[in-house]
Amino acid sequence: MKAAVLNQVGDDKLELRDDVTTTAPGPQEVKIKIRACGVCHSDLSAMDGTLPALAPGVIGHEGAGEVVEIGSAVTQLAVGDHVAITFVPPCGKCAQCVTGQSHLCLIHTISAFTSPRFVVGGNPAFGYAGLGAFAEEMVVPADAAVKIDDDVPWEVAALLSCGILTGVGAVLNTAKVEPGSSVAVIGCGGVGVAVIQGARLAAAAKIVAVDPVVEKHEVAQRFGATHATAPDGVADLNNQLNMGMGFDYVFDVVGIPATIRQAWDLTRRGGHTVVVGAGRADAMVSFSAQELFLHDKTLHGSFYGTANFRRDVPRMIALWRQGRLDLEGMISKRIKLEDVNEGLQALRGGGSLIRQVILFD
Repeated sequence: MKAAVLNQVGDDKLELRDDVTTTAPGPQEVKIKIRACGVCHSDLSAMDGTLPALAPGVIGHEGAGEVVEIGSAVTQLAVGDHVAITFVPPCGKCAQCVTGQSHLCLIHTISAFTSPRFVVGGNPAFGYAGLGAFAEEMVVPADAAVKIDDDVPWEVAALLSCGILTGVGAVLNTAKVEPGSSVAVIGCGGVGVAVIQGARLAAAAKIVAVDPVVEKHEVAQRFGATHATAPDGVADLNNQLNMGMGFDYVFDVVGIPATIRQAWDLTRRGGHTVVVGAGRADAMVSFSAQELFLHDKTLHGSFYGTANFRRDVPRMIALWRQGRLDLEGMISKRIKLEDVNEGLQALRGGGSLIRQVILFD
């Protein structure tokens, strides 16, 4: 089958190969025919080493598809089911799962780095984040797939698997934004736009989109931002909207020290700074002991939008059906697997791009 393979961490292109196969599903695994997969900035982060990935391996994680084979012990899924897929499958039994933090479950995450489920050129290979959705088929734990209605378009289902849960979840699950509050969002790519939509769903009164790319300002306002500005203009907006006191909630969707620090500085005393962007392990952010104490702010990490995959995918679909969550509008371009390197390069270039989705035949 065809797949896009990262041969070595640091490569800026993936190799398109047609000699890739999957392993046979184990007792609690399923094989999925991928129908759509988003091109996410986390894929670039895996390629350049910002996020951990094993090479050679198949990249791609924001996928949706159809179950074509199930393991002998799988009972919750059947051949033919349409599914969205997660890279943090909940085992349902560990301390994180039973205390309501299933997004922090490590059981299947460990297997993502110990159990290769692809064969590339006759050699075992891993899928990025335990998935590898830039491939025509993949094998995953049954816990990684949740059944969705057959009428949900494949590209819509793919967005649910990562970007939407991460962005909307950061607002509704992590920060629990209150109606009437003020929100600033730093970084307005795909996940940033999802954060903006989440703030709109939470009935925030003021939603400020912050991005150096001017083309993204109109896009952000289309999805719910009340104001948009370049980073050097946000101080003036803070003065105008908040009398210079800061925002109730500020979301950093970039993940570098400068923007995390900016998010903290834009947060009012007693407010909430939420770090959504995936940063490097060696990227350090400095705070003084006094400001942490004196300003009484809350600094949140938001991994995967603090999402409960099985709960939140149906919730997002319900919001989409009600017309309250615009998913189709987030798809800037539909491409083929053969175009993946061009898609990755376009993602690096910024512009008004929100999400590209690979569609499989």
